[in-house]
Amino acid sequence: MVDDDEALRRSLLLFSQGLAVQGFDTGEAFLNNANTQRPGCVILDLRMNGMSGLAVLEELRQQHSPLVALFLSGHGDIPTALEAVRLGAFDWVVKPDTQQLLDKLPTAMAEAKERATAQQLWTQLTPREREVARQVTLGQSNKEISQQLNPPCSPRSVESHRARLFGKLVLPNDNELSRWLARHAWLE
Repeated sequence: MVDDDEALRRSLLLFSQGLAVQGFDTGEAFLNNANTQRPGCVILDLRMNGMSGLAVLEELRQQHSPLVALFLSGHGDIPTALEAVRLGAFDWVVKPDTQQLLDKLPTAMAEAKERATAQQLWTQLTPREREVARQVTLGQSNKEISQQLNPPCSPRSVESHRARLFGKLVLPNDNELSRWLARHAWLE
């Protein structure tokens, strides 16, 4: 939990439902001390001393972190909440409704596990397979993809890369790959 309100941090630690919880009073302290590459859920306040919750979320996105972000804030408005969701926030809860936040944690943790699995699958791909995957989502044929790659290769090689990446990601077709990459855009 990242919030400059010590009393709120303590109260959430008490009601953490047996989850391993750490508290940080600033976004900087969180980013410097937490393992942001481990799956989990980070609860962010919007307004804090130093970095805002949105700035922390943006940094997590830049790091391709699998952490799921839940915002808990008493200062939010609709445009800010929409911006948080656009940046990849899982959800938004208005302070002081900590029960609503606690109710959302199991779903957020399930999402974090799914992200960890996606990250593991993505890292199994070779750089060339990732490149082909990105081109496939643009709806290009093997021939078009072969010409876009650097260095170019034969359409037959693209076909082989596609088959391997679908096998590694356990996806049946181009449409599912497009949906999978859109859902896990934070990987790229």
